[in-house]
Amino acid sequence: MSGRDYVKNAIKTVEAMLDKEGMKLRSKADHPMAAGYRPEVDVSDELTPDRVTRYQGLIGILRWACELGRIDIMIEVSMLSSHNAMPREGHLDAVYYIFAYLKKHENSTMVFDSDLPLLDERRFKQVNWFDFYGDVEEAIPPNMPEPRGNSVKMTTFVDSDHAGNLATRRSQSGILIYLNKSPIVWYSKRQNTVETSTYGSEFVALRIATELIEALRYKLRMFGIPIDGPTDVLCDNQSVVTSSSMPESTLSKKHNSICYHHVREACAQETIRVAKEDTKTNLADLFTKPLPTPQRKFLLSKILY
Repeated sequence: MSGRDYVKNAIKTVEAMLDKEGMKLRSKADHPMAAGYRPEVDVSDELTPDRVTRYQGLIGILRWACELGRIDIMIEVSMLSSHNAMPREGHLDAVYYIFAYLKKHENSTMVFDSDLPLLDERRFKQVNWFDFYGDVEEAIPPNMPEPRGNSVKMTTFVDSDHAGNLATRRSQSGILIYLNKSPIVWYSKRQNTVETSTYGSEFVALRIATELIEALRYKLRMFGIPIDGPTDVLCDNQSVVTSSSMPESTLSKKHNSICYHHVREACAQETIRVAKEDTKTNLADLFTKPLPTPQRKFLLSKILY
C-alpha cells in the first residue's frame, strides 16, 4: 500500500502556500525532525489565529498520510499533534520540516504478506491460570457468522518511552499489530498518566495493546474470519513479560494494578500470550521516540519497501 499520490499532492499544496510568502521547503531533510528538537519545550512565539488554522490543517494532512501507511513520520506527527491547541512558530517550522522529508522520500510502500509468521513456541510459557482468575473465557460475539476461509494469526509489538516528554514526563506508547505478516494497526500516543518507572509505562502500553487486540479479535469474528489461537504479544521489558506470563508473580505497586490484572486476565482467557523481544528488533520502538538514523532505517526496512 502506498500513499505516494496523496503525499505528492500534499507537498504541492504546501509549496504553493509557501511560495506566496517567498519561502521554500528546505532541500535537505534526511529525518522527519531536526536532530535534538523537542516540541514540548519549544518557547518560540505563539502563532497568530490564521497560522494556527494553517498548522492544524497541515497536521491533519500528515495524520492522514500516517493512516495511508507513512509510519516513518508517525512519532513526529504524534508529538506535534499534541500542540494543536497552542502551536508556536517552532512547531510550524517542524511541520514544514516533515514535508521537506516527505518530498525527499516520497516513495514508501507498506508491504502486506499473507504468510503465517513463524515464532519459536519455546518463547511462550505454558501455565495454568485457574487458581488466580478462575474459568475465564474470551468474549465471543453471540451473533457472529460462521467462520470461513483460512485462519489468521495475530502478532503485536509493544513498547513505551518512559518519561519521554520533557515537559510533563509522560511516556509515549507504541503499538504495531500484524495479521499474519501484514501490519494492520499502528498506534503512537502519549500516555494519560505519569508513570514513576519503566515497568509502569510498559504495562500501561501493554494494557492499551490488549484493549486494541480484544476489539480487533471481536471485529474479525464478526466478519466471519477464523482466528488461530491467542495473539502473540512481544515486549522488550523482561519484568513486564514475567508479570504477564507467570501466575505466581506479584505486583509491587498498587497504582499499576488495573493494567496488571487486565493483561493477566487476557492471558488467562487465552486472548493473548506475552514473550520477550529484543529492544533492537522491537518494531514498536519506531512509535515511541525519534530514533537514530541507523536503527530507524533498520526497523522501517522490516515494514516498508
